[in-house]
Amino acid sequence: MDPRIDRLNAATAELDPPLLAADLAAVDANLAALVRRASGTPIRVASKSVRVRTVLDRALATPGFAGIMAWSLREALWLDYDDVLMGYPTVDRGALAQLASDSTAAQRITLMVDSAAHLDLLESVGPWASPPQVCLDVDASLRLGPAHIGVRRSPLRTPDDVVRLGRDASRRGMAVQGVMFYEAQIAGLPDSGRAVRWMKRRSAGELAYRRAAVVDALRAAVGPLRIVNSGGTGSLEVSAADPSVTEVTAGSGIFAPTLFDGYDAFTPTPALFFALPVVRTPTSRIATAFSGGYIASGPTGRSRVPSIVGPGRLLRTEGVGEVQTPIVGSGASLGDRVWFRHAKAGEVCERFDTVHLVENSTRTAVPTYRGEGRTFG
Repeated sequence: MDPRIDRLNAATAELDPPLLAADLAAVDANLAALVRRASGTPIRVASKSVRVRTVLDRALATPGFAGIMAWSLREALWLDYDDVLMGYPTVDRGALAQLASDSTAAQRITLMVDSAAHLDLLESVGPWASPPQVCLDVDASLRLGPAHIGVRRSPLRTPDDVVRLGRDASRRGMAVQGVMFYEAQIAGLPDSGRAVRWMKRRSAGELAYRRAAVVDALRAAVGPLRIVNSGGTGSLEVSAADPSVTEVTAGSGIFAPTLFDGYDAFTPTPALFFALPVVRTPTSRIATAFSGGYIASGPTGRSRVPSIVGPGRLLRTEGVGEVQTPIVGSGASLGDRVWFRHAKAGEVCERFDTVHLVENSTRTAVPTYRGEGRTFG
């Protein structure tokens, strides 16, 4: 058995599963590894990949980390950190009106925009107690002829696109803080073969050239930029090596879910696990666990299914279920635990009110967002 699982079992022995637990030694090892990979570039923590305020605090207390990237404006207002960059635009008028009326919050939260329509919305919820701070989201995908490789997000791509919107925001009295580039085709794709590795190199070279051109043009148009954000857990080295980048973002690397297995540049240490109880044994080789259907978001397929830690495999005809999960060959008996890793980091925290943080033989139960009565997506 994995020594981490031995520690988690010992520390949570009196608890009834299902339960969620994190090995703090692994969390700290991952934090240190992210800092090494960023090579001195500050790391902004992606809150969606954590969703536990205590762990966000632990990351921010680690030298090398600075600031939060939030995915919901209501989350950003609730977290109340000094430096929050929205990773995505918002159309939540109620939350925007709250932000507009609070000059302190408006100065600590930077909104993400990619169109004049976003600027129109910000104006419509005013007046603003303090000018809204905005960051421009720039498409970081790779284009090879008609092929679009990467995510579909911002319509902004060229220096002219970005300068046009930056000047528009400045004319409206908004404070342009910077730009964000998220190269999902590098950060979110394991190194599964020669073609993928070639694509990543090609994309990194194209983006470095275009990102520098965008940053230079926007600085000339609107003045100094506080934020040039890029990267993700899977691309910290690539982004941090670009001198135009002022900060990188990472979150998944703290818990190390299964989607981040298989990268050449790094090997994170699995830190977050959930345990299910065996409730029956329909045959001598099959143990059926309670619940477990915690499928990750994204394209449907095997990569989004939780993975068993230790012996055993899922039944292809059933997979992980809403109410039960049959497991073949685990050797588990009635009342035993079967441990799993989730495909994505923070998402599994939406399934549990509490995560048990284990350090040596000590266990501390802390709330997830859900446990604090909060859900943001």
